Amino acid sequence: QAQLVESGGGLVQPGGSLTLACVASGFSLETYAVGWFRQAPGKEREGVSLITSSGSATDYADSVKGRFAISRDNAKNTVYLRMNNLKPEDTAVYSCAADLTGSGSYYITFRADEYDYWGQGTQVTVSS
Repeated sequence: QAQLVESGGGLVQPGGSLTLACVASGFSLETYAVGWFRQAPGKEREGVSLITSSGSATDYADSVKGRFAISRDNAKNTVYLRMNNLKPEDTAVYSCAADLTGSGSYYITFRADEYDYWGQGTQVTVSS
């Protein structure tokens, strides 16, 4: 059964760091672009960061540029999100999603309805 599982969330103080991981099972991530999305209580889901199937291109929401870094290891079927200088407004459930684009594609999108697989999410709480 194809699925995505996130890990690495938790409670961190403002200014701290976390690294989230998104592991795929039941399918190969190497032909999928991957996006990280987040949703805070009472707010709309927000696209955070994207990476192409090969890792050759990335994109970030303005709110996280310069603080977050997305990467992938296709040999491990895993995508990472390194989050630095975390702020209370980063508190949310973070989910990863996979979009079948083909290997070598430069296509990435923040449109959530284009994604084929979604993980259940991991909670990130930034608080002192």
